Amino acid sequence: MKTNSAPSTPPAASLRTGIDAARLSLLLNELRLPAIKVMWPQFAEEADKEGWPAARFLAAIIEHELAERDRRRIERHLTEARLLPGKTLDTFAFDAVPMISKAQIMAITAGDSWLEKGANLLLFGPPGGGKSHLASAIGLALVENGWRVMFTRTTDLVQKLQVARRELGLEAAINRLDRFHLLILDDLAYVTKDQAETSVLFELISARYERRSMLITANQPFGEWGKIFPDPAMTLAAVDRLVHHATIFELNVESYRRREAIERKRGPGRPASFATPANIAPD
Repeated sequence: MKTNSAPSTPPAASLRTGIDAARLSLLLNELRLPAIKVMWPQFAEEADKEGWPAARFLAAIIEHELAERDRRRIERHLTEARLLPGKTLDTFAFDAVPMISKAQIMAITAGDSWLEKGANLLLFGPPGGGKSHLASAIGLALVENGWRVMFTRTTDLVQKLQVARRELGLEAAINRLDRFHLLILDDLAYVTKDQAETSVLFELISARYERRSMLITANQPFGEWGKIFPDPAMTLAAVDRLVHHATIFELNVESYRRREAIERKRGPGRPASFATPANIAPD
């Protein structure tokens, strides 16, 4: 008996169908259908047992290929998004931030038309209030819904754009960011009040205005942004572009980190303020 050169294909299936499995494997490679290449023998065997019509078999393997493409695309987009690990909407304490509507956040993460219009999200609040967590969680939900997102500390991106400007490549660097439907700039207020830094930040904001969306977290309200942009006219122009099509959230709550530090200082013997896996487990 001739040995089947495709180890992933059962010899019995190849003989039963009269198909040259090795040639089929090459054809599927040419068509760039890797999922079908791996799974068709299994589907073919099930189809033979169940007596599927050809259309059902074809639909089944195509659906599997499309599902695998979606999974691989999401994996790629998650890698490039650089989101904070473990920060999801499920782990965000909405009860501790009563001014944030979970229903509204879920509607935002559905994508709607705001990303297509280049609208923005702005999150304000003191340090430790959950802004970065919520921003990253929104980004994750959007990636899972098929959008491309990038999360970055504002200072890190500004420094990269400064390098691009020195190398006469600022416009190209900003244009490359267009592939992201949402650009998340975390901790805007930590940008140094320096003409070089703030000018590239302003150019980024201007370039994405009404074209691509931004999500910005900041510890300081707009009235304090004069500490970020040295030129009052630039401050006004930046704020105007960001808020023109924006949804604004204010997380005016006590710092999570401060609350956790207080809990640790209480030491053993004091009741915990919140249920945790450790204190709800049976003794």
